[in-house]
Amino acid sequence: MNLATGTTPPAPAAPPGGPHAPPAPENPASLPIVPARHYARWAAAVAVIVLAAQFVHGLATNPVWEWGVFRDYILSETIVQAVWVTLQLTAYATVLGFLLGTVLAFMRLSRSPVLQTVAWTYIWIFRSIPMIVQLVFWFNLSALYEELGIGIPFGPVFWSVDSNSLIGTIGAAVIGLTLHQAAYAAEIVRGGVVSVDHGQSEAAAALGIPRLRQIRRIVLPQAMRAILPTAGNETIGLLKGTSVVYVMAIGELFYQVQVIYGRNGRVIPLLLVATAWYVVLTSLLSVAQYYVERHFARGTNRTPPPTPFQRARRFVRDLRTAAARPDQPVIPLKHSGDSR
Repeated sequence: MNLATGTTPPAPAAPPGGPHAPPAPENPASLPIVPARHYARWAAAVAVIVLAAQFVHGLATNPVWEWGVFRDYILSETIVQAVWVTLQLTAYATVLGFLLGTVLAFMRLSRSPVLQTVAWTYIWIFRSIPMIVQLVFWFNLSALYEELGIGIPFGPVFWSVDSNSLIGTIGAAVIGLTLHQAAYAAEIVRGGVVSVDHGQSEAAAALGIPRLRQIRRIVLPQAMRAILPTAGNETIGLLKGTSVVYVMAIGELFYQVQVIYGRNGRVIPLLLVATAWYVVLTSLLSVAQYYVERHFARGTNRTPPPTPFQRARRFVRDLRTAAARPDQPVIPLKHSGDSR
């Protein structure tokens, strides 16, 4: 109470929110930052590392692998020649198969019902029959046709030759692999062509560009971006699928490995030799596929990301710069195509 005026001073105002309101929050910048702890992720990583270490330890200590035998045969003349035969079969079947597959793909896209039916029937038949059955069939073609000749259809034959002397074992293998590969290549090419916007062909036709040039210069270059990943995968599958020609006694990689371990009984190290060569060849094809895809991706990405070789070269250059200037930190330049 104020003695001079006889009045009581007003009570202090209650804080907003009532007497039980929570205290004012602290400054967010002063709060401690606690990173998330991914215990399950760490446990999975440790389990994978332990399993990988056990596998590597088994490779190094298990005497059944016989690394000495592996070392003796990995670069032997017989194995290297077999690898060369495998590469030849893969190259012939890939080139011829995709050439024939491209023709079949455009036959399916044709407006002619006859061409569509023939192409669809071919693809249906050769995708339905296993490769090994086709190879055995072509290997025994002489039992069905003793001679092959040229003449008038349903009329006299002007020139003929024995089937075995014309085709041979390697020829039968190439024919079987090519016809089998063409059926799958046709669908790969057709899917890539269909993925190209139809307006591209309409614009080219409006400019008076011939149909064949439209396909060669406009449609196929754009379709390659969709064709290449699947085509590369199919080529790698064909490389490993050439091992099926062992039924024709052709001296490719797997057949020669079988012959060698049939003589000396060293099954595991000889299979490891074949495995190592298949891994090397597949890796080389994968690298080639990467650079071919990078080449055809120039139209969509004008600044493609650096290749692994370019990244390694830039890393070495940064290390040299850091060694030359130890007092200044080196900040690596970031490529415009990097996603980091």
